[in-house]
Amino acid sequence: MFAPAGATVRAWRPDVPGLVEVFHARFTHHAYPAHTHTAWTLLIVDDGAIRFDLDRHHHGAAGSAVTLLPPHVPHDGRAATPAGFGKRVLYLDPDVLGEELIGAAVDHPTFADRQLRLRVHQLHRALERPGDALEAESRLTLIGARIATLLRSGRTAADPPRPPSGLAGRLRDLLDAHVTDGVTLRAAAAQLHAHPTHLVRSFTTAFGLPPHRYLTGRRVELARRLLLAGQRPAEVATAAGFYDQAHLTRQFSRYLGVSPGHYARA
Repeated sequence: MFAPAGATVRAWRPDVPGLVEVFHARFTHHAYPAHTHTAWTLLIVDDGAIRFDLDRHHHGAAGSAVTLLPPHVPHDGRAATPAGFGKRVLYLDPDVLGEELIGAAVDHPTFADRQLRLRVHQLHRALERPGDALEAESRLTLIGARIATLLRSGRTAADPPRPPSGLAGRLRDLLDAHVTDGVTLRAAAAQLHAHPTHLVRSFTTAFGLPPHRYLTGRRVELARRLLLAGQRPAEVATAAGFYDQAHLTRQFSRYLGVSPGHYARA
């Protein structure tokens, strides 16, 4: 399905345990702003190349490589050439790989593993065929095991998971608990016994983006789930914590490159 600005997108939520969403897209001009996911992001690039920053470090994705972006770690994305890029993405439940591997994935987000690339491609093919849920679940299990092995083999005692600072972590928990109703900076500062300026600086230093952008990303993520569940954009706007449908459309298009309506129809 075609979307504005030369983008082509397709998204759905498969009935496969461990898979949150499948997302196929081709973009020429869209650039993702820095954001986070609660899920693992597993992607392959079918044409073109992508440049992205993960935890303030520059990376690229192209060709036969497989890219894995861990949950809760900010990243962005943009085309590496004027021709744009085509990608296929799987969003995995956090427990498919486990939180203990986040640190290793931050350090090594790209796998030059042709066997893994083939398995991910085969999983996408199975997900597009009705009645092949068992095959898809089986392939996902093998992919998860392969990724865990690769991450652990490249990890040393100096590569532990990286917990956020206490104050930043508490603010993230507070924002996660108020995705839809929101929380003011003054209320958060009072609850966490910190000065508002110190609170914003601590969060930005720990997570690479300010609190308001983190919260917007979480709301966009929730909106995606609700749209794939069949809710109308007008209903999703309120349910996901946006002021109105225009607010949802503006932020959703900025993050995903397409409007909520196009995304739902895709």
